[in-house]
Amino acid sequence: MTVLLPEADATVLARRAEVVAVLRRLVSADAVIDDVARMRPYESDALTAYRQLPLVVVLPETTLQVAAVLRWCHENGVRVVPRGAGTSLSGGALPLGDAVLLVLSKFSRILEIDIEDRLAVVQSGVANLAISAAAEPHGLYYAPDPSSQIACSIGGNVAENSGGVHCLKYGLTTHNVLGVRLVTMEGEIVDLGGRAFDSSGLDLLGVVVGSEGLLGVVTEVTVRLLPKPESVRALLIGFPTVDDAARCVADVIAGGIIPAGMEMMDRPAIHAAEAFVQAGYPLDAEALLIVEVDGPPAECDHLVAEIEQLAMRNAAESCRSSSSEAERLRFWAGRKAAFPAVSRIAPDYYCMDGTIPRRRLPEVLQRIRALSEHYGLGVANVFHAGDGNLHPLILYDANQPGQLEAAEEFGNDILRLCVEVGGVLTGEHGVGIEKRDLMPEMFSTDDLAHQERVKCAFDPKQLLNPGKVFPTLHRCAELGRVHVHGGVVRFPELPRF
Repeated sequence: MTVLLPEADATVLARRAEVVAVLRRLVSADAVIDDVARMRPYESDALTAYRQLPLVVVLPETTLQVAAVLRWCHENGVRVVPRGAGTSLSGGALPLGDAVLLVLSKFSRILEIDIEDRLAVVQSGVANLAISAAAEPHGLYYAPDPSSQIACSIGGNVAENSGGVHCLKYGLTTHNVLGVRLVTMEGEIVDLGGRAFDSSGLDLLGVVVGSEGLLGVVTEVTVRLLPKPESVRALLIGFPTVDDAARCVADVIAGGIIPAGMEMMDRPAIHAAEAFVQAGYPLDAEALLIVEVDGPPAECDHLVAEIEQLAMRNAAESCRSSSSEAERLRFWAGRKAAFPAVSRIAPDYYCMDGTIPRRRLPEVLQRIRALSEHYGLGVANVFHAGDGNLHPLILYDANQPGQLEAAEEFGNDILRLCVEVGGVLTGEHGVGIEKRDLMPEMFSTDDLAHQERVKCAFDPKQLLNPGKVFPTLHRCAELGRVHVHGGVVRFPELPRF
């Protein structure tokens, strides 16, 4: 597969030995990996169809070391690709052959749990689930919970603005991060946000969350913690059709109920997950809803009854509510394991990520089924039904000539469909390499140029994670400077591309 990345810098490649020697002086010598065999585990992220060995891998341990590495690379024109746990599904951490791969896995310390202010200060390499584990003795937890939470790092969550099954009620990463410590490409250490829920001045924290490693390297994150709810109940609801389940989702939201989580799986995903986990899913259902509510016990009982009634009105064939914490966790176990479970029914799968208006869900799923027939490839649908974030899993066999390419085209058509119906290209996986060339489907030339200007403000030499997000990368000088005239912000005439 050909992946179009910035052309390799021959000068940097020729100076490889010098780059390696300098890095060994800036960090400990054993924190620099430059032989092919030991670099091989870093050649891709979770989008494994794309692979590229880096120039060298460096694993700093302190923010000052990160700043020293970035400063030297900036002064010497060396590109840098930041990497967290490598769980990105969009190729966001794909290395470049002439770039330093800056790996933050040694940033694994929880620095502070502040019980009174309900926050945690953690290094960027801390696993998502580890934050809740550290806060649990104090009756607190961290709400965003991606399916990969046992492995994915909080720094990567910040880069991609990750969500999870509970994002419907408790928000994405951006709603739960109070501050970050960021190192710019020039090696400047900057604290954005803080320990309060809001900060004065420009919302640069909001710009950085979801910026996919293009603006700086995050080394510390301050997150808000929530008190664990008094009671949590989950419902497992089986439907005879996907349309029935989708209508139930719409009715729940229209009824003023905001569940803690609301997930949907179709028949192929149900069967794969049940075979993998034995969660007790109804195998005769064409669609499955997992709906969770939390709060005081009386409120949970009331909401469970309301949702059961709405489900029955939408032709639900089965409806079970959890009677214990163990049963609730079992309901979720299949959903959390849906991605690896699908590997039982196909040699390979391609996980998509797009978001649509909830009301268009039946139509979109019907058209995905039509695309499945067109490409001759199966698809299992797993998604955050409450906020319309779809994760179709396209099934293929990479050993069969042409199937990977067909899966990619199938995925591209799904993403075009999301935009067509009023949605967006990504919900939480980011753009990276995977969706980069589809950006013009959603953004105009002017839109993209304005976004590139933000990149230029943080990284004028465009050395940090180049080749990601933007389908065409201009030199910053080509984009011109923003200027203010008569109190109105004006932009120069933009080049057409």
